Order: sequence, then structure tokens, then C-alpha cells
Amino acid sequence: MPDQQGRRPRLSDVAARAGVSAGLVSLVLRNQPGPALATRTRVLAAAADLGYRADRTASLLARRRSRHLGVLLDVRNAFHAELVTDLDAAATRAGYDLVLSTVTPGRDEDSAAGILLDFRCEALILLGPEAPAARLAALARQLPVVIVGRRVPGAAADVVRAADDQGVAEAVGHLAGLGHREIAFVDGGRGTIASDRRRGYRRAMRGLGLAAQMLVIPGDHTEDSGVRSAAVLAARPRLPTAVIASNDRCAVGLLDALARSGVPVPAAVSVAGYDDSTLARLAHVDLTSVSQDAASQAAHAATLAAERLEEGRTTPREVVLTPQLVVRGSTAPPRT
Repeated sequence: MPDQQGRRPRLSDVAARAGVSAGLVSLVLRNQPGPALATRTRVLAAAADLGYRADRTASLLARRRSRHLGVLLDVRNAFHAELVTDLDAAATRAGYDLVLSTVTPGRDEDSAAGILLDFRCEALILLGPEAPAARLAALARQLPVVIVGRRVPGAAADVVRAADDQGVAEAVGHLAGLGHREIAFVDGGRGTIASDRRRGYRRAMRGLGLAAQMLVIPGDHTEDSGVRSAAVLAARPRLPTAVIASNDRCAVGLLDALARSGVPVPAAVSVAGYDDSTLARLAHVDLTSVSQDAASQAAHAATLAAERLEEGRTTPREVVLTPQLVVRGSTAPPRT
């Protein structure tokens, strides 16, 4: 039934009335598996109340759609693997399937993205991409793009990310609260993600009056970086009492090197990471780490992609989540 402006009810109207996403409404109206019985009842009631009728022309066009969301990830990154697991569930709820393409030593981001385009993916979800902002912007002009984990100012893409500077600052505050003053930071190298985390460390140290104790060790987001940072620390006159690694992979490399050198954690050095990945939760690792809430990031990313495809939204959106520190056994008060 047309509304007061003479407009036919749309899928987004039914979604608003039922209090669910447009993708979920589409699943219910196509009688697809996934939505709970209570949700189906609520959606069907909303459609009946509004007098919604599917546009048969649009339905015919929709049948030619792939309903694929392409996901670009680094296969070596445990946090990316966790994100994909949550993304798969979120995409299924929205009526889409995932197509994965991985960045490897032999395949760069451009090649991995090209594979997703070849599979007729309707939108791309890029996990922590390192490509220049201009290249990401060009990709976003071809099809809807959601970037997870990184700021991309001025791009036409949607962004879902944690406030990385706040997350590292929380780790600094935790260690300072335990009594640490000599808190080092293993840097993540080039790129926006690393820059934000480095800035958070420096700002927090200055804010606590610890500028003179700042120590940034060059590195990247790999286990080898953590091993190299341990060697750098061992060459100093004395070890800092605490170290924050730019991510969990780096932290695990640092923990391994310290263990091989006979340096006990946290008795001699406290170590914290970032990502709260599955690695951090292993009992023998037990790493204090900053959680980015993978499930929430995945849910928001799938929703943003579905909004673009189902509702035609063109204005970019950015969702910034507040990270939370998860304290485990790798941090403790400093040695006396």
C-alpha cells in the first residue's frame, strides 16, 4: 500500500518496522534458512501491516546476482582467521556467502582483490589492508568496499575499526598501574594501523609523566619482529620492566625469544600484545592483550555491505569500536 507520499513500501521500510536488517528481511521473504521463528513472524507481520509487495522486476534482476561478499585476508594472521569465522556467520544472516582470497608471500593485495572481482563478488571486505589510500579509493569506486581495522580518510569505502590509539593507551595505563615505569613498545612498522598504535603509546607515556622512559623498538607485525626485538632489548644495559608489542604475533615471537634466553615472564619482564587473538588465549601463552571485539567488527562489516547492496546507500560510514584490555598472566607488578 503506498504511503502518504504515494511511495510503495520498500524492503528498508519493512526492516525498520520489524527492527531488523534489510538483509534479514530479504532472507525471511525468500523463505531462506537462518532467521528464528520469532523473527520470521515479526518480519511477516511488518510486511503485512505495510502492504509490502516484492518488486517482480527487481526480483528478476536479483536472481542474476552472485550474493557473494569477497573477503581479502592475510592467511598468516590468526586474528584475520577469527574475523573470517565471525564474518561467515554474519554474512549468512544477511543472506550472503563469502568468497575468500588470501595475501601470501607470492600474492599481493592487488592480485588477491582481482581474484574476488573475477568471482563476481558484489562487495569486498578487506581485513587490515596495507595498500595506499588512493588505491583503496579507486577500488571503492568500482563496487562497495568495507575496510576492517584501518582508517582511510577521504575514501568512498566504509570503515569498521577499533580505536587503536586508545587500546594501546589502555595497555600502558594497566602496566603503569601495576607500578611499571620503564615500558617499551615494539613498533608495527609502516601503515596507518601501526601509526595509530605508536601514537597511542607515546601519548599515554607522556600523559603519565613517563616521556623520559619511552622506548620504541623498530619492528613489524610478525613473530620474527618479536624475536628481533628481544635481541635489541638484551643488548641494552638493562631490560625494561614491561614491553607492549604492536600485535599478538609480535608478542608471541618476543615471548618465545625471552623464554629461550631464560628471561621469565612476568617475573622479569611483563609483556602485553594487541588483538586478543586465539594465540593470546592459549594456556601456555596466557597473553595480556587488547581485544578489538572480532564478532562486533564482523557484524558491522556485513551489515554495512548489505546496506550498500540492499538499500543503495552511497554515503560512506565509519564505525569506531572501543577496544578492551584483557588481562592474563603475562603481566604483573615489576621486579624489585
